[in-house]
Amino acid sequence: MYVVLVYDISLEDKGAKRWRSVFKICKKYLSHIQNSVFEGEISKVQLTKMQNELKPHIDKNLDSVIVFKSRQEKWLEKDFWGKDNDMTDFML
Repeated sequence: MYVVLVYDISLEDKGAKRWRSVFKICKKYLSHIQNSVFEGEISKVQLTKMQNELKPHIDKNLDSVIVFKSRQEKWLEKDFWGKDNDMTDFML
């Protein structure tokens, strides 16, 4: 499946440390495309594994993570408004 993952980590209560952990885990599974946004192909098993790795670093009262799922990237239409910073275009 193709996913777009976005997160918002509060800086309260050691938020910078949580943010770094969330960033590193997401980068293991997906391509970093913009600030707190990642995207890429991922299997259901990998998605579950990533979710399990992220759980200890997400404060349910302060943070949010949203995952948009699609069967394939071709079913997802992307429009860039402003600077076109699609970092996935450089892949061969």
